[in-house]
Amino acid sequence: MNPDNRWIKLADRIPWDEFEVKYAKLFPSDTGNVAKPLRMALGALIIQTKFQYSDRELVEQIAENPYLQYFIGLPGYQEDAPFDASTLVLFRKRISAEMLMEVNEYLLAHKDDDNNTPPSSGNSDDNDALKEDTNKGTLTLDATCAPANVRYPQDISLLNEAREKLETIIYRFCKSYSLPLPRRYRKRARKDYLAFAKSKKHSAKKIRKALRKQLGYVARDIGYLEKFMSDGYAMIDKEISLYLIIITLYEQQKYMYDNKVHSVEHRIVSISQPWLRPIVRGKVKAPVEFGAKFDLSLDSEGYGRIEKISFEAYN
Repeated sequence: MNPDNRWIKLADRIPWDEFEVKYAKLFPSDTGNVAKPLRMALGALIIQTKFQYSDRELVEQIAENPYLQYFIGLPGYQEDAPFDASTLVLFRKRISAEMLMEVNEYLLAHKDDDNNTPPSSGNSDDNDALKEDTNKGTLTLDATCAPANVRYPQDISLLNEAREKLETIIYRFCKSYSLPLPRRYRKRARKDYLAFAKSKKHSAKKIRKALRKQLGYVARDIGYLEKFMSDGYAMIDKEISLYLIIITLYEQQKYMYDNKVHSVEHRIVSISQPWLRPIVRGKVKAPVEFGAKFDLSLDSEGYGRIEKISFEAYN
C-alpha cells in the first residue's frame, strides 16, 4: 500500500489509543457481545461525513477499498464488510458530539506535525519570531441554523397528530387487556380537522374554534389512558415516552389557547423530534426555522470550528 495515501496519513495522525480509553467507559459491563473498537466506529463516521455516503453505500465502499479498511483498523484486506448498515446507527449513538469535536481540535492542533520544521537554535531572534507568529490572522464568526427535515408546524395539525397517536395507544390497551373500546369520536375529529385543513381562509375565530375542538379530543383520549393506568394497566416503554411528549404538547397548546398567546418556553414543534425549537432568523422567506442553532468560526487558513451548538434559541 502507498504510505503517501491520504487515509494512511490521516490514520497515523489520530491518537486512536487515547480516544479508545474514553470510548471504553461507555461499556462498563463485561457481559454481552464485544463492542466494535473506536477506530472502526469513529473511522467509519469520518469517512461517511467526508463523502456524505448513505449507510448502505458506506458499507459497500469500505468493503471495496483497502485504504478505507486500513483507516478503520482492519489488519488486512477482506472482501466482506466488517459491519452492516444498521450498526452505524449504534456508532452515532455512542460517539458524542464532544468526542468528535475533540478529535477535530486534535487534528487542527497537529496539522503541521508532518512538516519538516527546523529546530530552534536558542537565539533571541527565534523567540522574537515566535512572538510575531502568535497572530494567525482574522477569525470570522457567524451564527446560523441547520434546518431539520420536519413539516412546518401548525398547532391544529400537531394536535391532530397527537390525537391519532393516542387513539393507537388506546386501541393497543383494549386489545392487549381485553377491554371495551371507549367512545373516541375518531371520525368526527378527523372530519373537523379536514374541514379546517381544506378551507382556504382561516380567520382568527375559525382557528380558535378548530383549536378548541382538537384540544377537547386530545383531553378526552388522555383521560381514557389515565383511567386505564389508574386501574393498574401499564404502557409499554415506547408508549411512555410518546405519552409524556403528548402531555407536554397538550399543556403548551392549552396554555396558549387560554391566554391567547402564540409562544411558550420549550415549545414542541414536532412530536417525532421533540427537542427541536423554533429559531427566529428574521429572513424574508423564512423568518423562523426549526433545527439546531450553532456558532461557526473560520480562521485565516480555512479551518472551521463549531464553537457552540444548541437546539434552544440563544443570543
